[in-house]
Amino acid sequence: MNTPANAPATALGNPGFFTGIGYFLRGFALIGAAGTRRFVIVPLTVNIALFIAAIWFSIAWLGGQIEQITQEWGGEWYGSVVDWLLYWVALPLALLLMLVVMFYTFTLLGNLIAAPFNGLLAEKIEARMSGERPDTQGGILALLKDIGASFLSELKKQLYFATRALPLLALTLLLFFIPLFNLAIGPLWFLFGAWMLSIEYSDFPMANNGMRFPQIRATLSARRLFALGFGMAAMTATLIPILNFFVMPAAVAGASAMWADYWRHHRAHAEEG
Repeated sequence: MNTPANAPATALGNPGFFTGIGYFLRGFALIGAAGTRRFVIVPLTVNIALFIAAIWFSIAWLGGQIEQITQEWGGEWYGSVVDWLLYWVALPLALLLMLVVMFYTFTLLGNLIAAPFNGLLAEKIEARMSGERPDTQGGILALLKDIGASFLSELKKQLYFATRALPLLALTLLLFFIPLFNLAIGPLWFLFGAWMLSIEYSDFPMANNGMRFPQIRATLSARRLFALGFGMAAMTATLIPILNFFVMPAAVAGASAMWADYWRHHRAHAEEG
């Protein structure tokens, strides 16, 4: 994967699914290198704090709702029916909706807070791997401008996520009541999350180099299996306790390595064509 900075656009050939997985795994080694750790501390702290808050909020809210419903309806003659509906229908739906809302809310907050630091991390990784820095200017005003741009870019990504998550959520509620078809719910959300994570983390190095959000989506779509391999590896890692704390910085670093090794050459080749 160590591709020279002046390599042609086909330096990686036609990267596929497993190449994308490899770049995500490579990100863990990159964030452990000297000179990059300081950019990891703040996003890592944000992730841990929000994860603890999400667990506490979820348990407290759901437990309170179940207790309230049980107290109000449990003593009636139809209490057993209410219990059945509660635990086999209402509870799974509530858990699903809560997980989606919680994921969206806390991901939005975490990414908004960490966005400027992730942009700096992406810049550092790119400079180390390619020997070139993104076309940015120094100074306090430039830094403030970068922070504002990071927040704006993050909001655009979250809006893109929301406009596609809502129809998928509606489909989920429909499939939930259809035997066999409801087995597709998990894989559908997993694939959707993988694609979103690929966009989320690839945005940092690409935006650092002047690419706009529609260009980023179109670029990733040109090598969809490559992007999905990266996103599915990141999505899988988010489901693993403790490891999920390190997913954000590792994915930013891995996406920056993808940019330095492949995507920047791909863009140059496309512009020449």
